[in-house]
Amino acid sequence: MSPIRIFILAVLFYILYRLLFGKKKAKKKQSTVTDSPGDSTSQDVLVEDPVCHTYVPKKQAIAAIKNGEKYYFCSDKCCQTFLTENDHDPKTGHKKEGED
Repeated sequence: MSPIRIFILAVLFYILYRLLFGKKKAKKKQSTVTDSPGDSTSQDVLVEDPVCHTYVPKKQAIAAIKNGEKYYFCSDKCCQTFLTENDHDPKTGHKKEGED
């Protein structure tokens, strides 16, 4: 056999191998990417801390309920500050109008 025939046969065997076994690997990679949306941390929602206005992943944030609404905080310090101060507007973090 000439070296050209050996090279052509090797290329054909490689192509046949990729056609037979390459699809299984592609399916495995695809299934890990398209797992349920709740499992992936890259799809976590960012929430804003009403005290210091930093954005924190919702799964890592500290949650607290005040006046029937749920708020998320970056730290315990911000959470305690928010819960103890009654003169701040939870939406803006500033003092409410008409209060000093």
